[in-house]
This record gives sequence, C-alpha cells and structure tokens, in this order.
Amino acid sequence: MYKTEEIFKKLPRGIDCALITSSKNRRYFTGMKSSAGTVICFREKAYFIVDFRYIEKARVTVKSCEVIEQNSIYNQLKELIKKHGAKRIAVEADKMAISELDSYKKKLSEYEFDTSDSLSKAISGMRVIKDKHEIEKISQAQGLAEKAFLHMLNFIQVGRTEREIELELNWNMLKGGAESISFDSIVLSGKNTSMPHGVPSEKKVESGDFVLMDFGAVIDGYHGDMTRTICVGKPSAEMVDVYSIVLRAQQNALHSARSGIKAKDLDNSARSIIEDSGYGSAFGHSLGHGVGLDIHEMPSASHLSEVLLEKNMLVTIEPGIYLPNKFGVRIEDLVVITDDSCINLNKTSKKLICI
Repeated sequence: MYKTEEIFKKLPRGIDCALITSSKNRRYFTGMKSSAGTVICFREKAYFIVDFRYIEKARVTVKSCEVIEQNSIYNQLKELIKKHGAKRIAVEADKMAISELDSYKKKLSEYEFDTSDSLSKAISGMRVIKDKHEIEKISQAQGLAEKAFLHMLNFIQVGRTEREIELELNWNMLKGGAESISFDSIVLSGKNTSMPHGVPSEKKVESGDFVLMDFGAVIDGYHGDMTRTICVGKPSAEMVDVYSIVLRAQQNALHSARSGIKAKDLDNSARSIIEDSGYGSAFGHSLGHGVGLDIHEMPSASHLSEVLLEKNMLVTIEPGIYLPNKFGVRIEDLVVITDDSCINLNKTSKKLICI
C-alpha cells in the first residue's frame, strides 16, 4: 500500500481531500526530490501535479500518484476535486504560510478548508514509524558517515583548524556518495567542546585537546546523525573520567531502549548516571530525537516527553557533559526501536580514541 493511501487511515472521516505542498512531505509521499509540485490525495486516488522542469523525472520516478503536468494549478485542482466529489480539504497547518492558504481559499472558494492540525498530525504519525526502505536508507547514511569518521582519524592532528577538519569531513561524506550533509557539521576542539552546538572556527588543535565531531550524511533524502569525541595526544585524568561517565550513560540508555518505554524514562536512564556522578547540571539538552527526512523529527527523547516509543521509531542516543572553559564530551548513536531492544545503526568503537 502506498503512503498516499495510508494517510486517510489517520484522518477524520469528514476530510475527503489532503493537499500536500511542503517539500519534505511531498518527497515523503512521492519518493521524488523537487523544489515545486503539489500532491493532492483522495480516498480513491492521489495525484502529483508538477511543472515542465520535473515532469519527465516524475513520470519515471513516482509510482504512488498519477503524474500530471502543471499548466493552471488552481483550475487543475478544481477539476480533480470536482471529479472526486470532495468537499472538505485538509492542509498542512504547520507548514503552509498564511498567504498561501489565502490564495487557495480565494481560488477554491466553493470548498471548505480544514486548517486544524489534523493533516499535520496524521503525516507526523506516519513519518515517526519508519518502513524497511527508510531504515535501509538511514542505515546507509550512518555507514557512510562512519567511513568518513575513520578517515578523519588519519587526518586530524595538532595544528589543524576546526574549520579545516570540518571541510575535510564534509568533503569525505560527499565524495563517498552523500546527497548532501545532514546539517552544518560541528567540529570543536579544546575548550570549545564545552559548547554543545558550537561553530567551527580557526582555532588550531593542540596536544591534549578533545575534538568533538557531530555530523551526518544524507542518502536519498534520509538523514544520518552521529557524534564522536576523540583526544589528540594524552588526555588528563579528568577528561578520561568524564568520557567514561558519558559512555556509561549512553550504554545504559542503549540497553534500556525498547518498544513501550516512555521517552522520558529513556532520557532518565542516561541522565541518572550523569547526575549520580555529580555532573547533572552539565547535561542540559535532551537525550535524543527522531531522524528521517528531517534531521530533527519525532519522537523527542526528553525528560518531559510522555511519548511511548514504538517499534521502528528511530531515535538518537546522545548524552553529554559540558564543562565551560574546560572541555565537553558527547557520544551519539542512532538506533531503531524493536519489540524488546534496539538496533544500533552505528558500528564504530566508542572507546576513547587517542591519536
């Protein structure tokens, strides 16, 4: 069954048409990347209306929708809505601009628009559970990023700047086959590693520095995400101790991850170890987040989340300790939730690597 057919299982009965215009959701339902196009779904059939620039690719790529070349979008939508006898049209309330919605209401004034979060919630509910194809793409993205990480162990050295390391890391992922990088890669060294989302600078790596790298590759639209912290030279006793605490916290969370656990309890499985070690105030972010066509998706593995994790959800496990003006450590893997455990999509060792 195509995703365009599944959507109506999650929509209220009163909605008989779904209008999807956002780029990520359009790709989710069609399997095709494009900067334009409109997906319109009815209970009987779905259509992808796209202009001349993409029509040839769409006719070959898109299987879930009938592909129509765009010439007069509002008239074409009106014809399809009339053909299927639809009356109430749901839109992506969390994606559509007010000006865009106003245009649809004016051009299709004879129809009722559902501007609640019904469609947005339905799509989010679908996207949070990954199918076999999606998991495979994300697994490939993780594998590609890990190859880049192994390459970096031979590249990083005293005197390299954070920016140089970032560029080499990004280039290696792209050269390896990534469609793009998942986000602006974070490469920090020394005292800068205490900033969870710091920006790479011209700071040079010094002997005894931690180097923290948070990065990911994109394969066919699907993102990967991982973080590794290594040491250049010999770490201090405190650095070794903090690293071991973060690793224990992550390992406990990996052991706890399974279908049926509350996201906040998964967060606590790591946070409690860090707190018991006296560093609770130094772990200020959530344990993790979902990953897919967007780098941050549901579920959120935060200490506030009541969400129950389900089979085939993906979530990052990324505890950290950050000590201002000293150093920081984060270790991040990406896992697939299973019935009684999880599958870790990362394979590289997490022992403290010193180069």
